[in-house]
Order: sequence, then C-alpha cells, then structure tokens
Amino acid sequence: MYYAVFRATMNKPAMADDAVFESQLQSLPLIGRGKVRDLYAIDEARLLIVASDRLSAFDVVLPDPIPGKGRMLTAISNYWFERTQHIVPNHLTGERPEAYVTDPEERRQISGRAVVVRRLAPMPVEAVVRGYLIGSGWKEYQQDGAVCGIRLPAGLPLAGRLPETLFTPATKAAQGEHDENISFAHMADLVGRTQATRVRETAIALYEFAVATVAKAGLMIADTKFEFAWDARDGLVLIDEALTPDSSRFWPRDSYQPGLSPPSFDKQYVRDHLETLDWNKRPPGPRLPTAVVTATAAKYRQAMQLITGRAET
Repeated sequence: MYYAVFRATMNKPAMADDAVFESQLQSLPLIGRGKVRDLYAIDEARLLIVASDRLSAFDVVLPDPIPGKGRMLTAISNYWFERTQHIVPNHLTGERPEAYVTDPEERRQISGRAVVVRRLAPMPVEAVVRGYLIGSGWKEYQQDGAVCGIRLPAGLPLAGRLPETLFTPATKAAQGEHDENISFAHMADLVGRTQATRVRETAIALYEFAVATVAKAGLMIADTKFEFAWDARDGLVLIDEALTPDSSRFWPRDSYQPGLSPPSFDKQYVRDHLETLDWNKRPPGPRLPTAVVTATAAKYRQAMQLITGRAET
C-alpha cells in the first residue's frame, strides 16, 4: 500500500545473507515503507519502489525475510504490467532503476527488485475480484449468505466457483489493522460512481484475462486485488503490484476439489504455521523456523516459474 509507513517493532538487520529486509539507500530520499515495499522520491513526478523480502501475515510484518521474495514479486508484477496494457495503463515509466542509484552496494540492494514509476495518488479503496468462495468471502457467506452485500445462492461449498465473477471492494486499513469489505454503493460514495464503475469493469477484465492466461500453466486464480490511481492525463492507472502471490490466491488445477481448501502458491504455509502458535496476531510477530522460510521461498519461486515461465530472477 503506497505511503503506508512501516516501523519495525524490533531491531532487525537491513540485510540478512542475500535477503533484503529493509533497503537502505542514501542516493534518494525515503518517503516511507509499506508492508513489503520501500518508496523513494526521484522527483515530483517519479518514485523508485523497492520490493523487499519482508513478509506480512495477519497484517503484521514478521521479523524473518523470505530470501528472493522481492525479486520474484517484481518479476511477476512486471510480467503482468507488460501484458495488460491493452486493458489499462500502468504506473511503470520504463526507466532503469540503476540510472538513479549509482553506489555499488545500493545497486546490489535494488538489483531485480526495483522499478521506476509515476508518482500518483492511490484511490482509497482496494479493488478485490473473486471467482471462488474462499477467505473472508467464505466467512461472510456462512454468516448471512452474501459477500459484501451481494446475495448468493444457498448451498455453495468452500472453494466453490461463484455463479459469476464478483467485484467486492475493500477500504484500506491503517498499518496493523484489517481491511474492511464494503459494498459497491459505499465505494461509489467514496470515489464517485463514474470512477467506481470504471474500476469495477477494469478489475474484472484484468482478472478474467489473467485467469485465461494462467490456465495454460495449470493454475487457477481464486481471487485477487488491485490498486488504482486516477490520473488527469490517462484516467485510470494500475499501480502497486499485479497478480502476485501476495495479492492473489493461485491454486493448482490438478488438485482442486470444491469443498476443500486447495493448496495455494502464497504465504498460506506461513499462516498455517502461525496458527499453531500462542500468538495474538499483534506486533511483534514471531520468528519463523528455517524450514518454514525455505518452504515459503520455494512456493514463491514455483509460482514465478509457472506464471512467467522464468526459472530465475
């Protein structure tokens, strides 16, 4: 999330082995740190965004980085940004990050994990698209038979295909808090009906394009979220990240079965581990065993390979 400020709750080295927990660039002024990304100002019109190896779970940044995660997220996002320009413009400028960072150590920190983007103000809502009934949508459905105020047929199973693709926006919570699902009407009140309608149409088009694309690799996308900005020149612009394991639930098609929660190529492995601990899901987050870190990195790498066809970042 842009401009969110991340403050570590414990002492943590910026670099650990080959992992980047927190970038430390002196070449550019730091604007802030989100859960994963560090933002630096190039000028009034552009930003340098560095995807760290931080991992958050239950909206808490954990103290152990996942080596290579930031590079893999960057590779996946760039893959989608390139392939979705026919649907919506994005924030990438196409410039090389190294053009603005000259120190060798700083270049090592940003290698493969930084992008130069247009400096745009994000909309105050996240555009969530759902194709299957899982996560918070499943919990809402169990309670009142609806998701974000949208009534659904009775008897749908866990992980079941929804009768139609749903657009279910959410408000952006403060750091450490949970996003809140809202109705489309509420979103229209926040950003205006014209912009809300454009966001809904574009988010669904992006999701359905991605679903068709990854099907060739044996993957399904249960749900995803996008962030947009509104630009006076281009109108709607896709920003932040796109269709990564951090923002989307990717499932392997060969093991999918309605009624069961499928394995996913994301941080669910970490969430499952954390659920076994005596932790109140508030900062500071617990340390992760080496085996959990290694397995999680492998999940991200597998996702990158399947989505982009690239074996390395």
